[in-house]
Amino acid sequence: MSRIDELIADHCPEGVAFKTLGDVGEFTRGNGLQKKDLTESGVGAIHYGQVYTHYGIWAAETKSCVSPELAKKLRKAKAGDLVIATTSENDEDVCKAVAWLGTDDIAVSGDAYIYHHSLEPKYVAYFFQSEQFQSQKIRHITGTKVKRISGESMAKFRIPVPPREVQREIVKVLDTFTKLEAELEAELEARRRQYQYYRDALLTFAERTDASKQASKQASKHKVGDLE
Repeated sequence: MSRIDELIADHCPEGVAFKTLGDVGEFTRGNGLQKKDLTESGVGAIHYGQVYTHYGIWAAETKSCVSPELAKKLRKAKAGDLVIATTSENDEDVCKAVAWLGTDDIAVSGDAYIYHHSLEPKYVAYFFQSEQFQSQKIRHITGTKVKRISGESMAKFRIPVPPREVQREIVKVLDTFTKLEAELEAELEARRRQYQYYRDALLTFAERTDASKQASKQASKHKVGDLE
């Protein structure tokens, strides 16, 4: 029996309870932050497009900032909240989530939601990547060219809610696999570059010019003359 099985047997022998995301938290939509507002210094900020182009499961630092003046007008995520991209051109990126684990509050753009909840932050972020979550999400996406999902829809999604200790143990296991996957991807990329280098080196030959061809012919004639 695994450590997780033991914890479940000890803390919830009758099984793990399922609740809606709305039961264990609340969704607040970001506001008023556009790409042109992003700066290199100031108050930390996440633009919705960065959620699926830059961030992984969690973050303690932001890629971008906004001015303190603008930050005062924007809704913010607190430590432990999820920042969720809810607009994209494809179904896959809709509801990509990052758990904010930094110490300071950060500004969040429109087309993203802040999920304030009572669960282990990375546990919820991992759940958002699961097949169980994706199968619920796909039924609530609207739009054709631009795909969207609302906070009201996400609040209806059901999530397993084991005791906090079990959530932390699950995160520990998934973190290990995430690290291993990153190491394997880095190794694969290094091997790919190595292969490309040797492929190009082994298959690249200097083409003989007309001058070099003529010189080769002359050399051949001299050799024949010497033999005569």
